[in-house]
Amino acid sequence: MDNFAHDGLTFAYIDEGDRNAPAVMLLHGFASSMRVNWIDPGWIETLTGAGYRAVAFDHRGHGMSDKPTDPAAYTPEKMAGDAIALADHLAIERATLFGYSMGARVAAFAALSHPDRVEKLVLGGLGIGLVEGVGDWDPIAAALRAPSLDDVSDERGRMFRAFADRTRSDRHALAACIETSRKELTAEDVARIEQPVFIGVGTKDEIAGSPVALAAMMPHAQVFAIENRDHMLSVGDRTFKAAVTDFLKATA
Repeated sequence: MDNFAHDGLTFAYIDEGDRNAPAVMLLHGFASSMRVNWIDPGWIETLTGAGYRAVAFDHRGHGMSDKPTDPAAYTPEKMAGDAIALADHLAIERATLFGYSMGARVAAFAALSHPDRVEKLVLGGLGIGLVEGVGDWDPIAAALRAPSLDDVSDERGRMFRAFADRTRSDRHALAACIETSRKELTAEDVARIEQPVFIGVGTKDEIAGSPVALAAMMPHAQVFAIENRDHMLSVGDRTFKAAVTDFLKATA
């Protein structure tokens, strides 16, 4: 694992596979890390085995990267800038951005702000919630700041607090992150995403929102239903892995 610096922060990252192969940059979800979303579920192995260069990093506030506690540090624009800074650091001119949940939101913002650097998009665990929002997340911030899980009654708050505890995350950094990272795009913004887009959402995912509705707003998007998977389990699904690699090859 290596490090790079950007915006006064230090980020942990990995760079695996043939350096001359097409690059796929992986952007993990909220309260997760590159290990939890990408390494342990086998995505790095899947992508490098399929002939791709797999790059992943821990977002600010997560994993082994720096963890500011100011909410202003966590806008999607700033987090998209981190991804582009890593591409600069590695001299990657164009890459596929593959984001899950919060990472999908960051990937979409990056595709709009740096269209020349983003070749295609894979958006996992996020559908029309990119535009319409994904519900009230204030209880999650409160749950993360609560003294213990026993003090949390909100169901979604308990889920994310338990996940943060399990991953030994910095809860105060995550609470700051969730306050500003969930900024939405407009339908007009989404319509300007001209890259090929692959949207994968679990059929039991109650957070992401409709992937079909999101795809309908984009000129070149397709949808994959991850059968019988919820928001937490979709990311490592084997059918999702096969579908993503098929998409990458079909749009080469």
